[in-house]
Amino acid sequence: MYTEPISYPRPRPKKDPEYRGPISSFALDAVFSSCGDFESRLLDFGLEGRVAVRACWLDGLVSGADAADEILRPLTDRLRAGEADGEAAVIERILAGGVYRGAVHRRSDMDLLVSDLCHGYLALIFDGSAVALSFEIRSADVRAVGEPTLEKSLKGGKDAFTETLRTNTALVRRRIASPKLKLAESTLGRRSNTRLSVLFMEGLVSPDTLRELARRLDKLDVDALLSLGSLEEAIVDAPLSPFPQLLHTERPDRFAMYLIQGRIGLLVDGLPVGLVLPVTLAEFMKVTDDAGSHFLVSSALSLMRWTALAVAALLPAFYVAVAMYHQEMIPTRLLLSIIEAEQDVPFSTALEVLGMLAAFCLVQEAGLRLPNPIGDTVSIIGALIVGQAAVEAKIVSPIAIIVVAFSAIACYALPSQDLAAAVRLARFLLLLGAIFAGLYGTALIAALLLLHLASLDSFGVDYTAPLSDGLRGGLRRLLFLPPQPAEKFRDPHLNTPDRRKQK
Repeated sequence: MYTEPISYPRPRPKKDPEYRGPISSFALDAVFSSCGDFESRLLDFGLEGRVAVRACWLDGLVSGADAADEILRPLTDRLRAGEADGEAAVIERILAGGVYRGAVHRRSDMDLLVSDLCHGYLALIFDGSAVALSFEIRSADVRAVGEPTLEKSLKGGKDAFTETLRTNTALVRRRIASPKLKLAESTLGRRSNTRLSVLFMEGLVSPDTLRELARRLDKLDVDALLSLGSLEEAIVDAPLSPFPQLLHTERPDRFAMYLIQGRIGLLVDGLPVGLVLPVTLAEFMKVTDDAGSHFLVSSALSLMRWTALAVAALLPAFYVAVAMYHQEMIPTRLLLSIIEAEQDVPFSTALEVLGMLAAFCLVQEAGLRLPNPIGDTVSIIGALIVGQAAVEAKIVSPIAIIVVAFSAIACYALPSQDLAAAVRLARFLLLLGAIFAGLYGTALIAALLLLHLASLDSFGVDYTAPLSDGLRGGLRRLLFLPPQPAEKFRDPHLNTPDRRKQK
């Protein structure tokens, strides 16, 4: 079993040269000039008050009550502080327990001090020694842990990630109570100074994957890291591909399950979602509740989801190809029904299917962007009233609406919205191939899409694994889930040092 600690180059924060130099109150005032939330207070330490200490913080980021009780009150209690011979003695007394706060950082660089203040720290400035002591006293005025909204949980946990990084890491720690869970933290974004945590299980993660991730993060040089796109497009292998290459999850239990499998997780401060890598296409078709259900039920649901993927991508193209070029494939009674429905429609089959697909995309986008009550109303109006009116006005045929609606419902059955968005794009490409060359064009576009998927890698892992990992039974392992007692080993394509997960 791999037990040696992993040493890898951690991503370093890009320092702003504007904040370099020795620490002083004057320099700090210049840095935070015109900042209305910058607060400071001059304190006299000791019985005679011969040592001046300046406390600085950003209002709103720091809890005022905690700062007063745990930092300011002990410093201003002269009987408790005793006599102070100089700043060095005051610093040593504070570090030895002169204040009630647990964690303290000694800073001698201005850029580190500025970063601390911007992340919810209170700093004590000692101008004579050019030293600062920073204490993390973040405000508790943040969103509380709630239920997941995008990933529904039936048998799993009911908590979800929030916008606070330390809250998210604590949620993962509650699931994996082991010192083998490592958190490598860094700061990315020259202007935003966004904190990022890399989480992995020591002894389970591949060292090569970890080093490659650290190398890509170290090369990331952006002004701000305020969205997942800034991070995702910079570290994935194929940023031009529409297919997702990082798995997004808002559930800590699912995030912890991937860490146990030997994958790496990323948590970004300010974003209520976790990123997982490396991933394959198969991971986007799984749900967390599969692990809590009987393997026969989970296998049936997995097979249904893969069928929904094929239907969502191929059904409109197949209908157009058959209706336009291969009518001999349609049973006679069904063909007569289609011909009768299309007689009074002024548009061709290709045009009405394209128009219906575009209309469904517009309705979906409107339902997502509008507030919930209005969005639900728009969806009902678009799907029922407008659709029924279009059929009665003989603008589109009922069979075209059935095909497009069934394809849209199948797309909604996909667990990952990122994969569903890529499937919607692929659906238009397949439809164009069907319009120009029938089933031959559909087969050609499908082959090109499969070739593209086979060419993708995710940090050295084949995107199409387990179909391409070289082991037998790849299709069976892709579609069906084995019983939990029979799953003795981790996925072979992850190259984990410890492959066995149960005896």
